[in-house]
Amino acid sequence: MSDIVNGLGRASAYGALGLVLLVLGIVLVDMLTPGKLGRQIWEQRNRNAALVLSSALLGIGGIVFTSIWTTYEDFGKGLVSTAVFGVLGLVMMAVAFLVVDLITPGRLGATLVEPEPHPAVWVTASCNLAVSAVISASIA
Repeated sequence: MSDIVNGLGRASAYGALGLVLLVLGIVLVDMLTPGKLGRQIWEQRNRNAALVLSSALLGIGGIVFTSIWTTYEDFGKGLVSTAVFGVLGLVMMAVAFLVVDLITPGRLGATLVEPEPHPAVWVTASCNLAVSAVISASIA
């Protein structure tokens, strides 16, 4: 029975950390795009903004999953490792966004929240997932 209680405690801690990292991902995408992201997605039903945010959340989720899956025997060390790799993933996604913005015409953030579908959204979403895959592979 103590194994179950111990497992629930660890799952709760990792779950809370994962939620914090996901919220940070939402804040990051909101900072990189003009306007309020929540309004763009939930009120204006902007699919471009939804796809960019979804890819960031899936990327962070993948990093957190990989970090937990390959976690250290020491619970505290595993929790810290998950936090560090999650934050690293967020930072690298932001850097990748800024680099793509620099090497492409116009303002990427504004393009990503246009009401009409735009191919740059797919490039940005793919970049988010690629960065997350690289970070996840470096964990194992």
